[in-house]
Amino acid sequence: MKAMILAAGLGTRMQPLTNDTPKPLLKAGGRSLIEYHILNLAAAGVTDIVINHFYLGAKIEQALGDGRAYGVRIVYSPESERMETAGGIIRALPLLGDDSFIVVSGDIWTEFPFASLTPVDGDKVLGRLVMVNNPEHHSGGDFHIDQSGMLSRPPEGSDIPCLTYSGVSVMHPKLFAGYPEAPLPLRPVLLAAMLRHQLQGQLYTGPWLDIGTPARLEALDCTLATLAGRTLITC
Repeated sequence: MKAMILAAGLGTRMQPLTNDTPKPLLKAGGRSLIEYHILNLAAAGVTDIVINHFYLGAKIEQALGDGRAYGVRIVYSPESERMETAGGIIRALPLLGDDSFIVVSGDIWTEFPFASLTPVDGDKVLGRLVMVNNPEHHSGGDFHIDQSGMLSRPPEGSDIPCLTYSGVSVMHPKLFAGYPEAPLPLRPVLLAAMLRHQLQGQLYTGPWLDIGTPARLEALDCTLATLAGRTLITC
């Protein structure tokens, strides 16, 4: 499968760190966030990667180039207007082909084993979202995985436990059939597929972090520095 890394966010919650640097290029453990995704995908045998960008996108292309330094091939899907998540994927579909592809949010850090992902059939199943246990800042979660492995959104007020969407998934181009190439968030697309019982969930319990604030980036840097035996950082 090919992969798409979503890197078109404005990074407003990360200011002032993102005043001059796009969020995917912020570093933790001596490496940029997006490089971790690229290297982990390459290790899983995923060597064709599409990256969309909007804010300071030229810096992303300058830093990563065509991907040969990482053993992959990178092509870019630049956005002249912010397309949001689903809109950005739809714009990039010609680069992704007709089969299932992996989607990875540039807003996360994880050690998820991408080799464990398998394609969806594009008929009965249009996507599979990797779900994680709810972090403290998102205690209510997003979706529920039922006994058949399908995702649903419980009714308001329900005590059915939900999990949090990790930002890692497998999607089929047919998930976006009928939607125009225009700014569009991902959630309504996912909810529509859930109502048709065409969206699966996969639980992951390994290392994962939503890098939504400078404090979380600092915590990740601290953790990686400790693991690497560095002593220059006071955690």
